[in-house]
Amino acid sequence: MNRIKSINRAELILVRIPLVRSFRTSFSVQTHRHAMLLHLWSGDVEGWGESVTSSDPYYAYETNETARHIIKDFLMPLIRTMKEFTVEEALAAFGRVRGHHMAKATVENALLDLTARQASRPLYQILGGEKRRIMSGISIGIKDKIDELLKIIQDAQDRKYGRIKMKIKKGRDIEMLQAVREAFPEIRLMADANADYSEEDADHLKQFDVFDLMMIEQPLNYDDIYLHSFLQKHLETPICLDESIKSLDHAREAVELGSCRIINIKQGRIGGMLNAKAMQGYCMANTIPVWSGGMMETGIGRAFNIHLQTLPGFTLPGDTSETSRYFKDDIIDRPVVLDADGMIEIPEGPGIGVNVVQEQLQKLSVTTEPV
Repeated sequence: MNRIKSINRAELILVRIPLVRSFRTSFSVQTHRHAMLLHLWSGDVEGWGESVTSSDPYYAYETNETARHIIKDFLMPLIRTMKEFTVEEALAAFGRVRGHHMAKATVENALLDLTARQASRPLYQILGGEKRRIMSGISIGIKDKIDELLKIIQDAQDRKYGRIKMKIKKGRDIEMLQAVREAFPEIRLMADANADYSEEDADHLKQFDVFDLMMIEQPLNYDDIYLHSFLQKHLETPICLDESIKSLDHAREAVELGSCRIINIKQGRIGGMLNAKAMQGYCMANTIPVWSGGMMETGIGRAFNIHLQTLPGFTLPGDTSETSRYFKDDIIDRPVVLDADGMIEIPEGPGIGVNVVQEQLQKLSVTTEPV
């Protein structure tokens, strides 16, 4: 990979973007996306990264504030001591900082975008991906009314989304799944529990087998791998692990224990694109299907996820939806749209292939600070 001479300027920018509709999971309700962006310069070449952290610690212990602290006080000072370095060398230097994968991914993403722009190449080529259209998938928050849920799914069907993911929780699962399956017997359907169940719920979760789901995502504790191995033996439905897979070692542990049959690779959760590439390579070698999860990113983070899915191991539709499903206004010049077949084109051009619209950035920015 090309070498970066040095970073001569860097900014952290917090933006607040209203959602088209509130998004409800088993642990929170979001009405806005509070996204922290990292903007780097090397000479006159720029690079952008986006943190997948939120303002609260309900999905993970990292938040916008913890990521800001780690990036500003630890990661960027390490970067500023480096001359003529590669992204891999930067990640090796970050090894001194334990954990904080989301903060590390933010910096890694910006460095990768910068590196690809310096080389005048699209990011997927730098990663070793292949130009192709990307499968779309939609994630639907928990709804109080079944009719509302069915209407959203019908709209997604009309747009030819390749996969429907429903958020569920205790008390909002069986009835909803049954209604959806009766109305849409053929759709590729999965359920995401976001760790709302416990091992005592095994027999309850066993009832999900009749719904012919692609998978149930992270049913048990957000940090658990071991107990999922017993639950997977109890279920016909494949388990997909998300929150508890934070590294390649975790993926190996889950596969060897039989804790899941599918893995959701969120590059921002596991330390960035290069770690995600290593994980998909391991999973592909062990016949474990993977897909790219989303964290309601702006167009910057969404572009990284699209480029990631050009790698061969991503065989299932990810959380890759049209921008308009989440944001009326975004900060980039090329929002994500589906073609007539429900597929997504890779943004062409150097780096991630999208550019920040300064007018929109200024409109939606809350804070900007040098780091």
